[in-house]
Amino acid sequence: MSPEYDPAGRLLAEETPGDNAPPLSVSELSGMLKRTVEDRFGHVKLRGEISGFKRAASGHLYLALKDDSAVIDGVMWKGGAGRLAFSPQDGVEVIATGKLTTYPGRSKYQIVIDRMELAGEGALMALLEKLKRQLGAEGLFDPARKVPLPFLPKVIGVVTSPTGAVIRDILHRLEDRCPTHVLVWPVLVQGESAAAQVAAAVRGFDAMRPGGPVPRPDLVIVARGGGSIEDLWAFNEEAVVRAVAECSIPIISAVGHETDTTLCDYAADVRAPTPTAAAEMAVPVRAELLAMLTESGLRAGRAVRRGAGQARERLETQVRLMPRPDTLLAPQRQRADDLGKRLGRGLRHRLTDARRELSDAGGALRPILLQNRLAREWQRLQGARLRPQMLTRPLADGRQALDRLWRLAVSLDPDRPLSRGFARVMAGGKLIRSVHDAKAAGHVMLHFQDGETPASIGGGVEKAPPADISEHKQGTRNKPRAPDETRQQDLFT
Repeated sequence: MSPEYDPAGRLLAEETPGDNAPPLSVSELSGMLKRTVEDRFGHVKLRGEISGFKRAASGHLYLALKDDSAVIDGVMWKGGAGRLAFSPQDGVEVIATGKLTTYPGRSKYQIVIDRMELAGEGALMALLEKLKRQLGAEGLFDPARKVPLPFLPKVIGVVTSPTGAVIRDILHRLEDRCPTHVLVWPVLVQGESAAAQVAAAVRGFDAMRPGGPVPRPDLVIVARGGGSIEDLWAFNEEAVVRAVAECSIPIISAVGHETDTTLCDYAADVRAPTPTAAAEMAVPVRAELLAMLTESGLRAGRAVRRGAGQARERLETQVRLMPRPDTLLAPQRQRADDLGKRLGRGLRHRLTDARRELSDAGGALRPILLQNRLAREWQRLQGARLRPQMLTRPLADGRQALDRLWRLAVSLDPDRPLSRGFARVMAGGKLIRSVHDAKAAGHVMLHFQDGETPASIGGGVEKAPPADISEHKQGTRNKPRAPDETRQQDLFT
């Protein structure tokens, strides 16, 4: 073997004597690195700024923590992500607690985060301001969206913890001011699931329909006692803010003390400094309402009495200006007395005249006058008795009149002259009265006493049209024509 020979240039790998480092596979090396990193770095705390935050469909969180000069990948499984008290966002500085491990698939090391918190109050406030700007840009805090509170709500819904002092303060204050029907929706006001429960309670009240088994609230109070910003963080969550802003029922936000402010306060229709103040805003004081009603009733009574008094004064003034009734009725009374006197005298005069007329009429009523009139009427009755002449004379007169009419009718019979040798000339059902009409007709029908015969006006006798002959020969008797009657002169020549 040549001394210049380089073993690294060999084609096949061979074990050399004294070599105690056998070759490792990539998986073996990755496993060794994984064990080394996990053994050396058990649980660590990292402070850094979130970058590239992603939430997978499975619920796992993937992100990167960075500072000025380094970056490390991080993953948080679904169970730990559900326990987060805030929503991670890019640019938020956090402190992540977990263990380092490697990901052989990419030859990277990463931190598996078990717990993640905001890095101090400054980071929390930065996250709060960022979320406030984002939701404000969407118009959730716009004053135009807010609605006025009802003056006297019949049902009030309260979203708070059922065991805290807040609900007792609200109930006591409502009882003192104006007893009202209260519906409490119990929720957690602090912790991991507090935001989801508060949002679900607000949406639950809004989903109630009027007339249902549970009365729909006219007003909703979202309340919680005071605390640090971390304790009140559930009311800064985006889910709660959106639920409050979208609720159609007026909402009072009473979260924390007077100096505490949450995003829920901006989204609500009215912000109360304390839960007790929220109860005071919700209802008026019943005693004050009663006093106001009493005062209004007294004022209304005084106004009515004042109006009646003024009307009475005006009436008395008008009465003083008007004449007295005796003065107005004096002429009528005098006239009535005068008419009463005249009525008595008129009745007496009328009675005297009636007695005189009765005496005059009684003098004319004598028996002899009635007897004479009765005799005259008896004579008239005797003259009106029925006699045969009264019936026979009108009958004879009627018979004579009827005879005269019959003789006149016989004399006017058109067929009577035919018995004296006259003939009636007809053409087409019309009477011929002149030579001109006969010549114009041409064929005529001569009517005699014992029958009728056709004739032609002109140069001899010709047969009339069959239609005319048949029309005029109905009911007539045909006679044989003599041999010398084949020619006949014109009737009018």
